[in-house]
Amino acid sequence: MKKLVVTFIAVVGLVSCAEQDKIVFVDRTKLLEEYQGRKDIQTKHDDKMEKLAFKKDSISKVLQMDGQEFDKKYKNLKQPTAAAQADYEALVTKQKNWSEILQRREYEINTETQKEVDTLLKTVKKFVNQFGKDKKYTYILGANDAGSVMYGDETRDVTEDVLKAINDDYAKN
Repeated sequence: MKKLVVTFIAVVGLVSCAEQDKIVFVDRTKLLEEYQGRKDIQTKHDDKMEKLAFKKDSISKVLQMDGQEFDKKYKNLKQPTAAAQADYEALVTKQKNWSEILQRREYEINTETQKEVDTLLKTVKKFVNQFGKDKKYTYILGANDAGSVMYGDETRDVTEDVLKAINDDYAKN
């Protein structure tokens, strides 16, 4: 009986050690920061926002010139005329319309980017799942600033392996 208990404890110990070898973690923040797919989405977003900023600046200059022309045209009026009032309202309407167009475009860019990021996160999750199956891991835990893994032995950190594999996969596509 004593041998049976000792054998059982040894087997449980070996199985738990073997299982522990199959538990690893990934630094999710680092993975997403260094994933080329995310970098490409960010670059594309930044390029679109830069072009929009350039367009805003150009439109702002045109509207400013329109305002200066309005001021020159009606500078010496002591009493506003119907024409001055109509021109003023047209100028305000033009500024408001451009502002709405530019805000709508910024919203569209941010919405497009968020959809791409959501798709990217699903892709990363699917990739990590397959990576874990391929490597025969029991668990891949996600470490991040929120503290899902507060400590992990560095030998169990497979972030670099996953990052290399996912970037290689991304480069193929």
